[in-house]
Amino acid sequence: MIRTVLLAAAIVVVSATSALAQGTGVVSAQCAADIQTFCAGKGHASGQTRSCLEANRDKVSADCRHALDTTGPGRGRRSNR
Repeated sequence: MIRTVLLAAAIVVVSATSALAQGTGVVSAQCAADIQTFCAGKGHASGQTRSCLEANRDKVSADCRHALDTTGPGRGRRSNR
């Protein structure tokens, strides 16, 4: 019984970690070309890349703007403009 509960808990943790990793990958995937054009050399871990993309919001592709608007700290910014 305890083994089953521990196994279920481990599966939940692994699934949640995978889902979080995929969520952060949306901007990287949708903004790959824009990152190379406007933000090459910026650090991903410290948030520099996202800040750079946000600073260049008017120049990035529509798909990248959508990813910024629907993920992370930039969520909903488009509706505020």
